[in-house]
Amino acid sequence: MVEFDSTRIKVKHEKSMEEKLNTLRAGVLGANDGILTVVGVLFSVAAATSNQFVIMIAGISDLLACAFSMASGEYASVSTQKDTERAAVAKEKTLLKQDFTGQIRAVSNYYLGKGLSHKTALAIAQDLLEKKPLATVVNVKYGIELGHYLNPWDAAFSSLISASMGGIFPLIAMTFAPVGYKMISTIIAVTISVALTGLISSKLGNGLIKVAIIRNIVVGLITMCIHYYVGQLF
Repeated sequence: MVEFDSTRIKVKHEKSMEEKLNTLRAGVLGANDGILTVVGVLFSVAAATSNQFVIMIAGISDLLACAFSMASGEYASVSTQKDTERAAVAKEKTLLKQDFTGQIRAVSNYYLGKGLSHKTALAIAQDLLEKKPLATVVNVKYGIELGHYLNPWDAAFSSLISASMGGIFPLIAMTFAPVGYKMISTIIAVTISVALTGLISSKLGNGLIKVAIIRNIVVGLITMCIHYYVGQLF
């Protein structure tokens, strides 16, 4: 008896793994962007003036702007993806009515690609399309789990909160560290922060942890250098 992965087409009422990972992805990107954007402004302003109040206000303003910008960007991006998924479902729903045989052939070809025989693949396709036609087709063709569209609000709030939290680290370091240690304290805070976001992103993407951490740290240091020397020009 040939077994096949029926979990891919099972419609669940709880959040799918893709939905959870998308929210986490938005959070990690938001945190990393919050850190680098805020520290960039802080270094630019700190290089141009020693007025601590001006530096703090600039940092807070940029923190808020960055958080809401990231949130709105995630909302727009995920909304577009959600609309695309819904359009694909609507298209397949129509095809099921107009060309049911073609849909069976598409699902059968999918299982043929998995190494099953033509007879077995056809039997599975016919059985699945008899029980859950739309869920089967959209999953096989697009990898969409019917009823589980990505939520733009989840991504937006995740990005908003994480960008705010990420930007707080360099802001606190620059604002409350002793005058002679503000720069070095901020550099340390940013290095630790971006290393952490690199670690989390590598875990989520099953990437190389060391490479992700080093890459984030290098980008962070370059960002601080560029903004510091730009600030010195003024």
